[in-house]
Amino acid sequence: MQTQARSAWQKLLPLLLLSTLSMGGCASTGSPQEGNASEPPMAADPQDPWEGFNRRVFEFNDVLDRYALKPVAQGYNAVTPEPVQTGVGNFFSNLGEIRTALNSLLQGKSANAGLATSRFLINSTVGIGGLLDYATLMEITADKEDFGQTLAVWGWDDSRYLVLPLLGPRTLRDASGLPVDFAAHPITYIDDHQLRAGLTALDIIHLRADLLDQESLISGDRYRFVRDAYLQRRQFQVNDGELGDDPFAMDDFDFDDTDVGDDDFAD
Repeated sequence: MQTQARSAWQKLLPLLLLSTLSMGGCASTGSPQEGNASEPPMAADPQDPWEGFNRRVFEFNDVLDRYALKPVAQGYNAVTPEPVQTGVGNFFSNLGEIRTALNSLLQGKSANAGLATSRFLINSTVGIGGLLDYATLMEITADKEDFGQTLAVWGWDDSRYLVLPLLGPRTLRDASGLPVDFAAHPITYIDDHQLRAGLTALDIIHLRADLLDQESLISGDRYRFVRDAYLQRRQFQVNDGELGDDPFAMDDFDFDDTDVGDDDFAD
């Protein structure tokens, strides 16, 4: 069952990345009281004691996304050829290997640090500055690591959910790790302010454009969906993909036949 759930979970990961965009929301949100009046009120989530504050920040981020980021991402998607978008994604992913290598060392994962370093060196040279992902073709892969995950490995297991203005969904633990993550990213050290800002904007726009087709899968209370998706994705990352209990044994995720096919659950 764990293998079956992991296969379905990996199919859902591109959608769950929506919760980590710099703009926390991607569509208008509703309060938990909205909807069918006959439905019982939602129970408070113990991981989200600041829900009132978080919802207001989520709605603020949503307005910025709806009127600024999303239209730009749609334009980018319309005018940028797919091979160019793939190269852009490879480029920024390659820069993230440095952060992965450093945090892997801090977590005592020397093998993963070596893989991330190998990926960076191969893709930065043979892959023309990271535009081509030759390391994956060579079956050299590494688990992504950041300082929020490092803090979890060091003992900060449980953390309250927090939505930050502009930065979107986090936990208190992950928010505490942001300064280290920024310091571990090569773009931080570019002296040219315009170039640094331009690359950062391109990274955000590319991520947003890459997820435009996934928005239709979000249903119900959008705030709650994004919150639960983020928390479960972070747990998935902290555990290095080991799910333990089936995360789909809950009412929060509704799939139709087009989302997960029968082949995913074949013996």
